[in-house]
Amino acid sequence: MKSLFGLAAAALVAGALWSQQPKAQDEEPLSTIQVDVDVVSLLCSVRDKRGGLIGNLTAEDFEVFEEGKRQDIKYFTRETDLPLTIGLLVDVSGSQASLIEEERRAADQFFREVLRKKDMAFLISFGADSELLQDLTQSTALLREGLDKLRLNTPVGGLHPGPVPTANSMRGTVLYEAVMLAAEERLRSEAGRKAIIVITDGVDVGSRVKLERAIEAAQKADAIIYAIYYVDPRAYHGAGYGYSDSAIKKMAEQTGGRVLRVSRKNTLSDLFREIQDEMRSQYSVAYTPSEPGQSGEFRKLDVRAKDKKLKVHARQGYYVASR
Repeated sequence: MKSLFGLAAAALVAGALWSQQPKAQDEEPLSTIQVDVDVVSLLCSVRDKRGGLIGNLTAEDFEVFEEGKRQDIKYFTRETDLPLTIGLLVDVSGSQASLIEEERRAADQFFREVLRKKDMAFLISFGADSELLQDLTQSTALLREGLDKLRLNTPVGGLHPGPVPTANSMRGTVLYEAVMLAAEERLRSEAGRKAIIVITDGVDVGSRVKLERAIEAAQKADAIIYAIYYVDPRAYHGAGYGYSDSAIKKMAEQTGGRVLRVSRKNTLSDLFREIQDEMRSQYSVAYTPSEPGQSGEFRKLDVRAKDKKLKVHARQGYYVASR
């Protein structure tokens, strides 16, 4: 099943409507990253200076601050096997033309290795517009079929003018729209642990929403963004346009994720395995805010390890739920 979306500004305002596939009847709702009236619950991972995951900490090893005020941790658990809902977003714009086959192969391997019973995943490609190639499913076979549909998606005029459109009205890589729609239309209504994995060179051309809107959507969906920075420098030769990971870095850091960079030393498959390990080695920290905010208000968070040699990756804020 697939659906085209993001074709008009009015449609974006109204929200893209995707048809739902039936979900497994025995799927049990389980919320581990949530914000309600009384309790704020969030997931985090911890790494040492060498980048190694730390999985043996207790509640006493953490400090949580909301709006600069320290909070008392009420609940604490180590999460290793709770169900996951994963959205994989693949950049198929002109600048990624030579990378698509590797993305297809590595993503197929990732889905086969990471998905367990009750885990769900969906697949979106984005270029000049966004396309849902596979809706939420537990089937790796269906996800493989979706990956087989990955195709270059460029504006009218094709690749020859260059990977980055020059006309102001032209849409070339709607990265922000894809993240926003994945969060709002697929993840916000899901329970449990939720992650968006986006493979891109970080360039957005033509989205009708700003970066901040995409981040807000992910935060409201309680989704962690893992951004895989995959660049083909040859695609930009002579284009006069610079690529950067600054936008995806902001997305990842504010939602508790990270940016991972493909290189000769770290292949795409290596980075998928690193994400898999991290998603299976998370802590759940929950507390009751000492000063509850107003409905819809954004509250800043700072989660720290008492050991200053350790780095905590956690969301940097949340929106207070409506009451």
